[in-house]
Amino acid sequence: MRIFTLLPLLVLLLTAGCAGLPEADETADWSASEIYEKAKAALDNGNYEQALGLYSKLEARYPYGRFAQQAQLETIYAHYEADEPEAAIAAADRFIKLHPRHPNVDYAYYMRGLASFDIGGGFLERFFPSDPAERDPARAREAFRHFRELTTKFPESRYAEDAIKRMAYLRNNLARHEIQVAQYYMRRDAYLAAVERARYVLESYESTPAVPDALGIMVTAYRAMDMPKLADDALRVLRQNYPEHRVTTQLEKDN
Repeated sequence: MRIFTLLPLLVLLLTAGCAGLPEADETADWSASEIYEKAKAALDNGNYEQALGLYSKLEARYPYGRFAQQAQLETIYAHYEADEPEAAIAAADRFIKLHPRHPNVDYAYYMRGLASFDIGGGFLERFFPSDPAERDPARAREAFRHFRELTTKFPESRYAEDAIKRMAYLRNNLARHEIQVAQYYMRRDAYLAAVERARYVLESYESTPAVPDALGIMVTAYRAMDMPKLADDALRVLRQNYPEHRVTTQLEKDN
C-alpha cells in the first residue's frame, strides 16, 4: 500500500528534475559564420537582446578572425539601439583598444560620441523633452571630446561631417548653459560671478548665439557694481555687433 502512495511523489520529483535541466544550446555546433548571420538578422529585426547574446557566443567560441571583430563593432550599435549608452561606450572603448588600426575603427569613435551625445535622454525625454542646455554639461563636454577626437584622427571619415555638426550643436548648448548660470547669479545679485560666467562665454564660445547675451549680462552687471567704464566698453561692443539686442534697445529707451 505504501508503494502506491509513493508513486505520485516519485513522478513529481522526476518531472521537477527534468524541468530543471538546462535547455540544449541550438548554436552549439554552429560555425562562426552561422552564428554571425543569425546575430545580424536579429540586429536588423530589432531583436537587440538576442543579437547581443549571439555576438557574445560568437566572440567566446571564435575570438579571432573577421567575424569576431565585426561582432564587436555591431555590439556597439546593438547596445546603442537598445538604449544602453553606457554599455555602447564601453564596447566602443574596448574595440578601439583592441583594434586601433582596424579599417572601421572610426565607426567606434563615432558611436562612442553618439552614445555620449544621447545620454540623458532615454524614454522620458522622448515624451517630455527638456532644454538640452539644462542637462549635465559634463556629458556634453564628453561627447564633444569624443567627436573632436574622431574628426582630428580621421578627418576624411564618412562620419566626420555629422560629428562636426553635432559638435556645433553641443558647443551652442554649452554656451547657453553658461548663460543660464550667469542669469541665476544675476537674479541673486552675485554680479561678479555673473561677469565671470559671461566672460567665459566670450573667451570659449566666441562664435555662438550666446555671445550677445553674455555681453548684455556684462553691461548690466558692471552697471550694478558701479563700474561705468567696463559697462560702457561692453555696451560699445554689444551695440556695434548686436544693435537689436534687448539690453541695447532698453538702454536707448531709458536714455
